[in-house]
Amino acid sequence: MDIFKRSTNAFISLWDIVQKGVHENAKSKGWWNEEKSDGECIALMHSELSEALEALRNGNPPDNHIPIFSGVEAELADVVIRIMDYAEKKNFNVSKAIIEKIDYNRTRPYKHGGKKF
Repeated sequence: MDIFKRSTNAFISLWDIVQKGVHENAKSKGWWNEEKSDGECIALMHSELSEALEALRNGNPPDNHIPIFSGVEAELADVVIRIMDYAEKKNFNVSKAIIEKIDYNRTRPYKHGGKKF
């Protein structure tokens, strides 16, 4: 059994713990005082990806808030944080979906779908 398979349960357990903590923090900071639509939540995830793109356009300097990381690293972290927050609110099982999707992708042919990127 490869390292990926052996670490799967640990990943799922730790992700789920962190996801709960992320959501609790967001609630404690008032981000869930009013309900948000699913579309708004997804748009906020997308906005973090746009900020990562802007960091790249600007040479990927150190992040303003956590300067030991580049802007892209910090914005990608924000994407994951927003995903975790939303997933916990909606009771989505993203950790297991990640593992299943990785397993599925291993079965796909080389550059499947014929797309350029």
